[in-house]
Amino acid sequence: MRFRALILGLSVTSACARQVHVGSPPAPVRPGISVLMGDSIGLIRDKRIGLITNQTGIDEHGVSDIDLLRNPVATAAGVKLLRLYSPEHGIRGTEDREGLASTVDEKSGLFIVSLYGAGTTAPPDSTLRDLDAIVIDLQDIGTRTWTYVGVVMYTLQSAGRLGKRVILLDRPNPVSGATNGPFLDSALADPYPPAPGKPGHAYALYPVPLRHGLTMGEMARLFNDAMKLRADLRVVPAAGWKRSMWFDETGLPWVRPSPNLPNLTSATIYPALVPFEGSNLSVGRGTTTAFQRFGASWLNAVEVARRLESLHLPGTQFVVDSFMPRAAADNKFNDQLIPGIRIQLADRNAFEAGTVSVAILSVVHAMHPDSLRINNSTFDLRFGNAAIREAIMRGEDPLPLMARERAAAAEWATRMRRYWIYQ
Repeated sequence: MRFRALILGLSVTSACARQVHVGSPPAPVRPGISVLMGDSIGLIRDKRIGLITNQTGIDEHGVSDIDLLRNPVATAAGVKLLRLYSPEHGIRGTEDREGLASTVDEKSGLFIVSLYGAGTTAPPDSTLRDLDAIVIDLQDIGTRTWTYVGVVMYTLQSAGRLGKRVILLDRPNPVSGATNGPFLDSALADPYPPAPGKPGHAYALYPVPLRHGLTMGEMARLFNDAMKLRADLRVVPAAGWKRSMWFDETGLPWVRPSPNLPNLTSATIYPALVPFEGSNLSVGRGTTTAFQRFGASWLNAVEVARRLESLHLPGTQFVVDSFMPRAAADNKFNDQLIPGIRIQLADRNAFEAGTVSVAILSVVHAMHPDSLRINNSTFDLRFGNAAIREAIMRGEDPLPLMARERAAAAEWATRMRRYWIYQ
């Protein structure tokens, strides 16, 4: 039975699957771009489109969306790709700085509108008016602190205002559909792009858990509905993905979604360590294992690791491991061999990023109160909850605090079923 795409607006009306014969291996996951080109080209037939994508916008064979939307199938369908839009890190995902200028793509000759100048911005209205539809294909990593999600939200806001269709080509959540906290405090949430020339963050957007358990398409459906954006949103699902699947079970090629997420392990641990970008701890930038380790010149790594191990955090081990950052964009301890701790996943399904994050903060602060420096605003926007940080800094036990967050995240996951595309 030939797979036919289920195109989702605000509700899921049926289920689709590819026929699997007994004894045959599971069908590989196909990303939304493949479903669009194979079954749903009618969505963009005879349309002038703009494409928001980067290096993660590829099919299961590694062919880029830019090429696919200009191939003979697209041409025969009357598809006209007019321009590209790039998020943080640029169209090829190699830039690790702000201030990315709009430019011309050397390979395709198409103009690239940068959506990451002084910070993440919305697509300018002037670049949308001659389009019939905006196509989005960006890999999410399942973590709230991800600027590509901001690009999606800002695009939905613009599209709803201008009456433009948004076609989101979905991809798997690489760290499965599991959810854990903490939630983003609604007092910190800001769902709107910054004013021109003003910096913005584009990740503290909406009160969701640190690890939200949704795909980009499901997040778009949540935003469009809950915020009443009224965009004409169509989500093209990834065929064959289930919520229990991790990225290395999909058969899809791993492409770094950013320069500092080299592999699935880094993407899994990332939400536990990203708050510490707002501290004087290194999170491994400038190494081949960024977001798998932390350290500092002043850290007593042996004792910190011992105390963390004594907490018996689910699925997590802490191993003393010195490292030397090289040309790290955060300029922390460049070319210095520093004491460090590597986080190892003994059971990735049991790993709780938020719990690990508060445990590290609690132990390091208890041992090094005069050395640890925290930028409260930067930490809180990433971690999501100033009250929890303040309680830990007062010396409270972090584990009971996170037990409450665990229950809240489980309740939220149940409420999110109305936006699910995948079982």
